[in-house]
Amino acid sequence: MNYDIIIIGSGPGGYVAAIRASQLGLKVSIVEKAELGGICLNWGCIPTKSLLKSAQVFKYIKNASNYGINVENVDVDFSKIVNRSREIAANMSKGIQYLFKKNKVEVIYGTGKLIDNKTVEITDSENNKSNISANNIILATGARSKELPNLKQDGKKIIGYREALSLAKLPESMIIVGSGAIGIEFAYFYNTLGVKVTLVEFLPFIVPLEDEDVSKQLGRSFKKNKIKVMVKSLVESVDTSGEKCKLVIKTKKGEEIHKSDIVLSAVGITPNIENIGIEELGIETEYGKIKVDKNYQTNVEGVYAIGDIINTPALAHVASAEAINCVEKIAGHKTTDINYKNIPGCIYASPEISSVGLSEKKAKEAGYEINVGKFPYTASGKASSSGDREGFVKLIFDKKTDKLLGAHLIGANVTEMISELVLAGTLDAKANDIIKSVHPHPTMSEAIMEAAAAAYNEVIHI
Repeated sequence: MNYDIIIIGSGPGGYVAAIRASQLGLKVSIVEKAELGGICLNWGCIPTKSLLKSAQVFKYIKNASNYGINVENVDVDFSKIVNRSREIAANMSKGIQYLFKKNKVEVIYGTGKLIDNKTVEITDSENNKSNISANNIILATGARSKELPNLKQDGKKIIGYREALSLAKLPESMIIVGSGAIGIEFAYFYNTLGVKVTLVEFLPFIVPLEDEDVSKQLGRSFKKNKIKVMVKSLVESVDTSGEKCKLVIKTKKGEEIHKSDIVLSAVGITPNIENIGIEELGIETEYGKIKVDKNYQTNVEGVYAIGDIINTPALAHVASAEAINCVEKIAGHKTTDINYKNIPGCIYASPEISSVGLSEKKAKEAGYEINVGKFPYTASGKASSSGDREGFVKLIFDKKTDKLLGAHLIGANVTEMISELVLAGTLDAKANDIIKSVHPHPTMSEAIMEAAAAAYNEVIHI
């Protein structure tokens, strides 16, 4: 049967592409070898947020006396926490199934491989093969946990994010290698539930892609919560033959030996581009990812790629935006290109982190003269009332134009607040636009207005 579009992969890129294509009147088939919704829905974004919510609730209950509420005998049922997470993921996956049915998207279960630029070979669970064809094919195969040569995952003592989501029991100790979003969120989660956590980062700061002020604030917060942070450190070897994992870690002071029950490798992700036919078709890659043009088309006509397998930010919302953009262009719509300089990033630990645009350091390196405004949560009435006084909002403006160049937030609720600043960037907002936009009081979001005012030496109120 011939389709207008075949999509391989049903993650945030694939399923959004399928639904949008159907809405535009195209005949669509989606090929998926595992659960609908991909890694994000089943083993990433969604189940991790469930775990983090459980940790947050536990933390509030433990500290209930600070709010005038006495609670005794607080305990954690780890299996229930994990089961809740898995149930939420399963329900979200069913939601994708419903959307596919509603939008008349045909789902074919199996592994998809390109035969030519119009044909996909499907291998099902029983190794039966069949071919389907389409005028256009979109690759949306996502990514998996990256493995380092000296940190091979065995799924038991050295684990990746999938195993970290569904451990059978709480370990007493855990060493987490890598301090990106995955490492930070699991460090917060397991530490909050009482696990002794050590965080190892090769670079000079944790969350190295964030503004340095954010990195330093998170470091202080983690230290306060007794998470051991080791920066400028490299795991040289791991011995799992004993009861505990034995790690040799190279630090600025020399080699150190550390032991833990579990080692979580959180050093990034690897694109799933093997065995999908790109080599046979001569599809070009660059830096280990598929090379595409501004329409997401590869060098082979009619074959497109989106999401984690191309050289753009590996974020679920980026994959979804690329999906819509790609499909609309295939359908002949005049769709505006995505502005990759205005993509928000979020980390959902406590304190939360969100950012968009240039850091202070990168703005200076780019040659901008800048005004920087910073407003601390300690001066926020809502933050004080909520008992969440750690954090700040930091805004960076171009001194010549007063336009927003970057925003860097750390603290409670900041992952919900960043969208205002993404919109500001989209609309080329200036500092005065933010200052003069009336923000509700008392809210955390007032800190955005206050930070903009601080950049121009204006003090409004607290």
